[in-house]
Amino acid sequence: MARYVTFFTDTSETWARITESPGDRTGVVRQLAEALLGSLQCLYWMFGTHDGLGIIEAPDPVTTTALRIAIRRSGAFDGVETQQLLDQDELSEALSRLK
Repeated sequence: MARYVTFFTDTSETWARITESPGDRTGVVRQLAEALLGSLQCLYWMFGTHDGLGIIEAPDPVTTTALRIAIRRSGAFDGVETQQLLDQDELSEALSRLK
């Protein structure tokens, strides 16, 4: 399965809910990914341009797009950005095609 990193930025309303009721937010994202035939590998919080990132595995770009749409549709995020990740073997294969 392909791996993707998704950066997210929460809305101020989401931060209000998080601060009023702190807890593990990973379960909701994991359930959503699994419902769409993907899997959440990890979820990290950060402070800067984005509020956090998740790494997911999905069988194809269509599944990843559906997950991204579902995340945006929730209304909890100001922004969501997704990029496919390549491991070293995948990069080597891509580079070998340039010859």
